[in-house]
Amino acid sequence: PPELSILNCCSPSQLEGLCSFLQLSTCPEPFLVRFCSWLLALTPDLSYTSAAVLAEQLFLRRVLSLTQPPSRHLMAALASFCSKYSHPLCRVLLAAVLQEPGEGAEQTKLMCELVEECLEPHSVQLVLSQVLEVPLSEKLLPVLQAVLGRQEVLPPELLDLLVLTLCQQARAFATSLSYAKLVTAVLTAYQSQVS
Repeated sequence: PPELSILNCCSPSQLEGLCSFLQLSTCPEPFLVRFCSWLLALTPDLSYTSAAVLAEQLFLRRVLSLTQPPSRHLMAALASFCSKYSHPLCRVLLAAVLQEPGEGAEQTKLMCELVEECLEPHSVQLVLSQVLEVPLSEKLLPVLQAVLGRQEVLPPELLDLLVLTLCQQARAFATSLSYAKLVTAVLTAYQSQVS
């Protein structure tokens, strides 16, 4: 709809107010899918800041409250949003998931699915750098595994940080099968760079 061009004219606080007024954080998921498809058709593209505000308003509450696998509508909306705005989505969504205490099993699975199926290579690197900024935990190992499964070429400094982190955590994860699989994956994928 032409009215959506207003999204390009709003300041971040105005956009938050508009999202609140439209109740986008609680709108039915089928509408969420349609709204995200409208965003893709918007010209010019949203600014990074506006996309980050929308990512927070549209998805954050839904993702953090997951207690079972996400619906196909939610996944379709996320995939649609990711196709153009994966960087701001990662910044908003992953940062919140990483700071969330506890297991967060459904959130972790969702992040793995986004990494495996939706994110652009530069966003996959962003996910890796964000995960390596926080203390490593068992719940984050599958996300790292998903990143490695993409078999992207990593910048040397990021690969060095990954290897260093894994080395430093070896004692803490001495009995973890997920950690052992992760180390094996690193050694297999990057054997020429890891001495």
